[in-house]
Amino acid sequence: MQLTHRPVQPQDIAAICCFPQGPDELFYMFPKAAYPLTPVQLSEAIAQRSGSTVVEGDGTLLAFANFYKAEHGGVCALGNVVVAPAARGHGVARFLVQSMIELARSQFEAREVQVSCFNSNAAGLLLYPQLGFEPFAIVEREGPGNTRVALVQMKQAL
Repeated sequence: MQLTHRPVQPQDIAAICCFPQGPDELFYMFPKAAYPLTPVQLSEAIAQRSGSTVVEGDGTLLAFANFYKAEHGGVCALGNVVVAPAARGHGVARFLVQSMIELARSQFEAREVQVSCFNSNAAGLLLYPQLGFEPFAIVEREGPGNTRVALVQMKQAL
């Protein structure tokens, strides 16, 4: 399958809202959102963020991400990363993250890309180091049901 990426469009919102399969997956993608993800919640996040991007394959929407921080010449922080359930395990997340790194480089002239990943998100914790991210901090956060979770913060110099 040929993967491509492009800026998010309003008509993509409803499909992206279906990607998180339960409260835990939504928490990984968008900790401040309430499950189920609604078009209003996602649209508000997109309006406050930069570089909102989707990945398509054969005309089907497969993944989404953006930057919650985008400092021109500084740091871009990757957020709202999510892959459609049927597309998982097929390199789509890798393509998405690599596309976002290139966007940070070309559009924002970033010198560093950061990403944060919760301790229970094994797929993310395994993927990001493969793409050159190195952990630099672990911070405590409150998870679903007032549980303690660790947020592993990683960075990659560009």
